[in-house]
Amino acid sequence: MALDEIHTPVLLDRCVELLAPALQHEGAVVVDATEGMGGHSEAMLERFPNAHLIGLDRDTDALRIAGERLQRFGDRVTLVHTVYDGIAEAVRSTGRDRVDGILFDLGVSSLQLDEADRGFAYSQDAPLDMRMDQTAPVTAADIVATYGEGDLRRIFERYGEEKLAGRYARAIVAARQEAPLTRSAQLVDVLIAATPIAVQRERSGHPAKRVFQALRIEVNGELAVLERAMPASLDLLPVGGRIVVMSYQSLEDRLVKRIFADASTSTAPRGLPIEPPEHAAKFRLLVKGAELASDEEKLRNPRAAPVRLRAAERVREAA
Repeated sequence: MALDEIHTPVLLDRCVELLAPALQHEGAVVVDATEGMGGHSEAMLERFPNAHLIGLDRDTDALRIAGERLQRFGDRVTLVHTVYDGIAEAVRSTGRDRVDGILFDLGVSSLQLDEADRGFAYSQDAPLDMRMDQTAPVTAADIVATYGEGDLRRIFERYGEEKLAGRYARAIVAARQEAPLTRSAQLVDVLIAATPIAVQRERSGHPAKRVFQALRIEVNGELAVLERAMPASLDLLPVGGRIVVMSYQSLEDRLVKRIFADASTSTAPRGLPIEPPEHAAKFRLLVKGAELASDEEKLRNPRAAPVRLRAAERVREAA
């Protein structure tokens, strides 16, 4: 089956449109910081024939698939096995210190969701893994087996925004004393049993949804990585350089929103007759608020339903 039949990139045309003004010149460089299966990268390489692409991913399977997909572009492509907070080091490894465009497509990739044995989906029984990088040492099963009740509650509250965090943490600790929880179906059963019937009737989502999200974020350090990656990415852009970020859950989107807001706001004290240049905003926002997928795209590609897109352009160099 062709890759484009199993993987439809989210907001593909919109991402290319937003990055286009920064990538139309000779020698332009764009970073796909979440390479995945290479759908966005392929489109950018086709649209901007003079651009070089640096693709990053922590998932070696994704890099292998992307490498095959992008092989026809030859030396216009550099793929790097790294987590995206290593973006500056990855760019420097190619002999550059600036890039013209950066794209982030956050969250779990189609490849990871569709491979049942990766353990990301609560709807499929699989080992409790959830590692985006299969070479990383800690799995979701390790966390479920070793974290105390307080730590489990903390990550369920912080990363899953789960109201029943304490109840679920207690249930997991009690269940693992009877038998190890090593598979997703076991954990799902524990969570369902711990969810009051009235809550199950009221909730639109599955009882395991937020806990699985929290475990995935903890396993992969996603928010901490993103908090480091955003400022590093902004520092790589020259005047006219652009960044596009797609988030799929509120914690990611709020973090991106805050960093973009800080970068696009003057730091000068109010009331000054003239704004000192060193206090002027370094970026401008390219979309108002967070842009959503159209109803048509959501029908065509259900994974676009929760997306929130934000974009910015550098308008001044740092002081």
